[in-house]
Amino acid sequence: MEQNNPFSLLGKTILVTGASSGIGRAIAVECSKMDAQMIITGRNKMRLNETFASLSGENHVQITADLSVEQDIENLIASLPKLDGCVNNAGIARQQLLQFSEKKDILDVFETNTFSSFLLIQKLIQNKKLNKNASIVFVSSISGVYCSAVGEALYSASKAAINGYLKGLALETANRGIRVNSVNPGLIETNLFNSFSMPFEVLEEKKKEYPLKRFGKPEEVAYAIVYLLSDASQWVTGSNLVIDGGYTLN
Repeated sequence: MEQNNPFSLLGKTILVTGASSGIGRAIAVECSKMDAQMIITGRNKMRLNETFASLSGENHVQITADLSVEQDIENLIASLPKLDGCVNNAGIARQQLLQFSEKKDILDVFETNTFSSFLLIQKLIQNKKLNKNASIVFVSSISGVYCSAVGEALYSASKAAINGYLKGLALETANRGIRVNSVNPGLIETNLFNSFSMPFEVLEEKKKEYPLKRFGKPEEVAYAIVYLLSDASQWVTGSNLVIDGGYTLN
């Protein structure tokens, strides 16, 4: 990769959470193709190994960690070098009507989707693990920010909180040139998406709600994140990039 390519990640060390599958795996793979040195983490060691084996280049690192456990975050922070980028992708999707939700359900969703990322970034800043001009990217969603659906209230709320948080964080870190942004995908074909267990006929009808008549692919989200991690986006911070095949145009 030529060094004058503004989208190159050559010389950058990037941490990706939730890298064991789906969007997280695609992010790690595509960043490695752009010559980044990758540090990947996830809860499932076997699937994390599969991601690690898919990376291009050498000198990458994998660290098994459950970011909903504070001690795992502490251990991860202690093992990290200084970072040029951090992609907060770890998350869960759960369809559940609010009237049947208990406090534990609320905390489970927020612990993984929201609080763990907030705590990780706080620890990175406190321990001076982010280089000057580093880029922080959150994988949010159009759900909760631009729209929602029946049974998605908890998921939507956990994602909406991220988009509010990053705007304040962008202001607090701007004096060091650190940029903070999010990508907001629509439905992406991943294992997380499959966990909704929608019948084939329902999925085909859902596709018709997208002007481009299909769901997104993990690598299409990853390409946008490469941009936000690269020097090509040096004047972009506090932004929420929508990647939804036109869904929110309706």
